[in-house]
Amino acid sequence: MVRVTSTDRRAALRAAAGIVAGSAFTAACTPAGPAPDTPARPVPASEEPTAHEPTSHAPTSAPRTPPAAVPRPPATPRAYPHQPTHITHGPRDHPRVALTFHGQGDPALARALLDEAERHGARVTVLAVGTWLEAHPGMARRILDGGHDLGNHTHRHVDINALPEAEAEREIVACAQRLRGLTGSIGTWFRPSRAVRASPAVAALARRTGYPHVLSYDVDSLDFTSPGGPAVARTVLGGIRNGSVVSLHFGYADTVAALPAVLAELHRRGLRAVTTTELLS
Repeated sequence: MVRVTSTDRRAALRAAAGIVAGSAFTAACTPAGPAPDTPARPVPASEEPTAHEPTSHAPTSAPRTPPAAVPRPPATPRAYPHQPTHITHGPRDHPRVALTFHGQGDPALARALLDEAERHGARVTVLAVGTWLEAHPGMARRILDGGHDLGNHTHRHVDINALPEAEAEREIVACAQRLRGLTGSIGTWFRPSRAVRASPAVAALARRTGYPHVLSYDVDSLDFTSPGGPAVARTVLGGIRNGSVVSLHFGYADTVAALPAVLAELHRRGLRAVTTTELLS
């Protein structure tokens, strides 16, 4: 059993600058309201970060350095002909997993999670809410500069499967337009909001917008229930295996507390945390 010690938890929480101990997080992906960041823009090739490879999987206090040659995302997502419309996991014969984050909530927590992942040499997938990107546009550049996938989690994070077709389409398209305006791409993946799977109608709308696949998952961390860092770590590590896609969230201190133990145990098991794009490549 993997233990998240009080020392681990204090260290993780200290990394989340500006977080007040005991802050409440009430609902999955609940947006916070700090002042907007500086708007992001597409990354010209001449401004791509310089090469960096992590030298250790152990967390350090060294400042984050961007990974090697971060490419701009393609204008439209890649299709995987041998994958179903709903992707719940990748190949089971490779020791790789995808940690995917619903992108909403306090940007300080989001940055702490990204920093922690990068200290361990991990890359993640962020499915961002459009209104969150609107309020914090600098997060789009931060995610891509870290070498992570960035995708679409609808514009307002409503129950998209329950919406009339026209309104559901507006939710997908509005977030896609926000992503394109910030990065030059509609994002690499689409995940429905407030649903594990998209309805057939919503999946068809996503395809029409340019997303060939709907990204689901086979491991739910349940971090949005705020069960404590140790419980989040146990849930993830109890279900994860080769090819797993894990659902996690920005905006929860428990996730920040759990991530160091999760990443350390994945390394011990020989599992690499990669983007969903790399998982399926």
